[in-house]
Order: sequence, then C-alpha cells, then structure tokens
Amino acid sequence: MATIAKIAEELVNLKVKEVQELLEVLKNDYNIEPAAAPVTVAAAPQGEEEAEEKSEVDIWIKAIGTKKMDLIKAVKTATGVGLIDAKKLVDGHGDAPIKKSVAKAEAEAIAGSLQEAGATVELK
Repeated sequence: MATIAKIAEELVNLKVKEVQELLEVLKNDYNIEPAAAPVTVAAAPQGEEEAEEKSEVDIWIKAIGTKKMDLIKAVKTATGVGLIDAKKLVDGHGDAPIKKSVAKAEAEAIAGSLQEAGATVELK
C-alpha cells in the first residue's frame, strides 16, 4: 500500500486537467463534494475604498518546469509570435509578462494551457 507521503507527492504533481478529473471522480463515484478553500480577507484601512477587481491582467511565467519545448509551443500559440520569439519569452520569463492587458477569462484559459505545459503561472 502507498505511503501518505507518496500519495501527497502524486497529488501535488497533478496537472490542472488531472485535478479537474479527480474532482469529477470524487463527486460522481464517491459523492464527495470538495469544500471550497477558506478565503481570508483583510479589512481595508479606514478612509480607503475597496480596490476594484481588475478586468485585464498580465500573464507572467514564474517557473518553466521540465517540459520546456511544450511550454514554448504553448506560448507560441497563446501569443501568436514565432517560435524563436516564443523561446525568447520563455527564456526571459522573469523579465517581462508573456502577454499584457488580457481579459481575465482569456488569461485564465491561457494560464491553464501554460500550466499543462509544466509552467508555474501568475496573473497580475
């Protein structure tokens, strides 16, 4: 039987698509509804209004992972640049965003494809 540490390692290394499939299996086969993660919200200082949520974000790659070629192809598809320019974006991933001022829904879709290619992505 697998150890707890081995199971935890496998869970941590799941891709976004695999996590979605796991949630479906838990829900459909075992009637387990994963609870939403608790969200902590800090109170705004007095006199300041709440900041509005951004409708457009920049997409940053924080780490490229082990599947660099897959990531370069995903960046090429997401940005519409050539292969050489996509490689430059991946190689200089901490210097500039991959794509700027992208609608939040589109940015989340692009982030998902980049994560499937092994990248760690941040939306700012």
